[in-house]
Amino acid sequence: MKSAEIRQAFLSYFEENGHTVVPSSSLVPGNDPTLLFTNAGMVPFKDVFLGRDPRPYVRAVSSQRCVRAGGKHNDLDNVGYTARHHTFFEMLGNFSFGDYFKRDAIRFAWTFLTEILGLPKEKLWVTVHVSDDEAEAIWKEEIGVDPARFSKLDEDNFWQMGDTGPCGPSSEIFFDHGPEVWGGPPGTPEEDGDRYIEIWNLVFMQFDRDAEGTLYPLPKPSIDTGMGLERIAAVMQGVHSNYEIDLFQNLLAAAAEATGHADTAAPSLRVIADHIRSCAFLIADGVLPSNEGRGYVLRRIIRRAIRHGHKLGAAEPFFHQLVAALDAEMGEAFPELRQARGQIERVLLKEEEQFARTLDHGMGLLEAALADLDGEMLPGETVFKLYDTYGFPYDLTADVCRERGVTLDEAGFERELEAQRDRARAASQFGADYGAALQLPGETDFTGYERLEDRATVTALLDSAGNELAGLEAEQKGIVVLDRTPFYAESGGQVGDTGYLYVDGGRFQVTDTQKQGGHHLHHGVMVEGELAVGGAVRPQVDASLRAATVRNHSATHLLHKALRLVLGDHVQQKGSLVTAERLRFDFSHFEAMTPEQLAEVERLVNKQVLANAPTKIELMTLDEAKAKGAAALFEAKYADSVRVLTIGADDFSIELCGGTHVARSGDIGCFHIVSETGIAAGVRRIEAITGEGALAYFREQEARLARLGERLKAKPEQVEERVVSLVERNRSLEKELERLKAKLASAAGSDMLAEAREVGGIKVLATQLEGVSGKELRGVLDQLKNKLGSGIIVLGVGDEAAGKVSLIAGVTSDLTGKVKAGELVNHVAAQVGGKGGGRPDMAQAGGSDVAALPDALASVPDWVEARLH
Repeated sequence: MKSAEIRQAFLSYFEENGHTVVPSSSLVPGNDPTLLFTNAGMVPFKDVFLGRDPRPYVRAVSSQRCVRAGGKHNDLDNVGYTARHHTFFEMLGNFSFGDYFKRDAIRFAWTFLTEILGLPKEKLWVTVHVSDDEAEAIWKEEIGVDPARFSKLDEDNFWQMGDTGPCGPSSEIFFDHGPEVWGGPPGTPEEDGDRYIEIWNLVFMQFDRDAEGTLYPLPKPSIDTGMGLERIAAVMQGVHSNYEIDLFQNLLAAAAEATGHADTAAPSLRVIADHIRSCAFLIADGVLPSNEGRGYVLRRIIRRAIRHGHKLGAAEPFFHQLVAALDAEMGEAFPELRQARGQIERVLLKEEEQFARTLDHGMGLLEAALADLDGEMLPGETVFKLYDTYGFPYDLTADVCRERGVTLDEAGFERELEAQRDRARAASQFGADYGAALQLPGETDFTGYERLEDRATVTALLDSAGNELAGLEAEQKGIVVLDRTPFYAESGGQVGDTGYLYVDGGRFQVTDTQKQGGHHLHHGVMVEGELAVGGAVRPQVDASLRAATVRNHSATHLLHKALRLVLGDHVQQKGSLVTAERLRFDFSHFEAMTPEQLAEVERLVNKQVLANAPTKIELMTLDEAKAKGAAALFEAKYADSVRVLTIGADDFSIELCGGTHVARSGDIGCFHIVSETGIAAGVRRIEAITGEGALAYFREQEARLARLGERLKAKPEQVEERVVSLVERNRSLEKELERLKAKLASAAGSDMLAEAREVGGIKVLATQLEGVSGKELRGVLDQLKNKLGSGIIVLGVGDEAAGKVSLIAGVTSDLTGKVKAGELVNHVAAQVGGKGGGRPDMAQAGGSDVAALPDALASVPDWVEARLH
């Protein structure tokens, strides 16, 4: 059976047995910030098992794409060197959320393996936990597993989500590759051999473990299983290594063609074939190469693949060419891969081109370090310098050293890395978690979608540290919690509302509104009067600021859609900030936008503003929102009922959003992009303005242009022409000035030739120049060498105002066998607090001690004389 056929057979079998087929989730976990990547089939269902995410089904089946290349589960270093380690793999799994348990889970697994796939029963070996007599009885008495092919194990057969929480015994099924392969059954000293390979793990989630380690039975025991598609495909196709299955053979053939290396069994080709899967799917899921977090891991994997390609002789970018072959293999099963193919190819090509320069330089430095190595360990300082100064990844250094039989000084590298972190680590401050230790009553009912003024009751008062107060007096700062409020609490990038809480004889000024749990926290100061818990207040939002904020917020939705139309569907929101003054929108994109693209995005948004279409806001289920085409991070956590915003003509933008918005798109007024910049690798930022803010910006620009015109004595429409003329004239004058200064320096230099001293029959000139810039020294040196014919020259320039010394040394070609210009200039530079380098006939250096320059130059004849002897 082909890999695709096995995947489909698995999904169909469990669907026929009452399971809902759930599509693979993103490789970026939406429900677990502690995980770098989705690394197991159960990750998307974690909150379901914990009872936090009720689903309309109690049985599920999936083929989940997984990555293990960072954090606790990191298989990167083994990939390419073993038969079954991968950065990317597919986990076939069936799940029960309080429905069936051990008996059905075991029966489903055995039936699928022996009847649907037709595996011989005598080739299968089963294990259970030593305490699990129930599972043992089911396997032996009901399924009829041969006791001779059955083991009871301890630690290997107990699963836990963490130190506390859901856990339980497991049962594993192994495939026996036969006596011709070395290795023993599970639980024997030879179990690490390759004869018995685990193909399926059935987890019986039946306990809840507390902090003391006590196990309590779960009220609804559940099932979590996992079977690697690659492993079972190897079994079904009669091969021992996963790299021999059909899926990998086609990728290996593509890699061989792209690199020009015909041997598809080469470990480096295996690395490339594995890595294209993880890289392509990570990019498809919105991860872009960067220097931190998930992006850093992606960059490591890409660069490891490129390095192995270069090792095979690939001189040109090749890795991006494999996306087509991967699409042919997996695009039908994972449409998101096919949809993002163009984006994946562009990102990989750009990363290849960028890394080519780093790789060539870094490999040269590493080769030199290995050649000079005294012993069999590469010092940590050298590894860190390659990593930190030259951008050469640690794992590539490790790969090369492993191939040469050299070990790395990992402890030394970690010391250097930690020292760098200490230098770069900035202090972080986190806001107080009000209510974390307090049991605030009820929740705040938000009424701000419908009104800006309301009637409410004070349910709690807090000080800035989160301590409960009985009341607030005039000029006292505090936090007010109400039973209902029209004040929007900061969320989704939109800042919190400001305004006043009016009370008889007084008012509380709200300077910010935040949300924790179900409570809106009104931060501010009691301007006059008093406020007490249980008191009645009249909250009133600052209408003008809310209106300005709303215009900017609605514009971000139009902007997001326009960016996707202009740049492509790979654009995803990476963050936003919406205030009354402006909007900031961060999005995934791999290069700076062109002026033409920015203009087109601005045109599309303003077209929707002019359309003045009514805004629609609907409440619906998440599935209904998806069916409607709403854009959202669907891996994120959403409530059962979601708020869907549709804005613009012909439903231009449809997104999930809990913020406040304009009634019609025309209320935005106008939209203008102020700037577009990069803030991280693969992440761009647009800042823009709307409404009155945009009009004020245009007026200021016009005023600035008018003031510039007055200075240039030109009308506003003539300013550009006048500036171009002035720039060209300035360049011409600068060139003329440089020519005249060089002429003067040459004349002065000719006079200096008389100052040259004879040292061992060689003319030596070492002098300090005035009125010459560091950039002009090269020209003066060349002229002096031509006039001197044969000799040694050192010239220096000191700039006291800048605290800078510039040096240049020249040795005529007939003398370079006796004196090297690089050694000479470094001798002088060392005395003025600097260093330099260059060729034997010409070298340059810099320094910072201007006062020491005369003595340093005066030392040159003695240094030359010492060299000649």
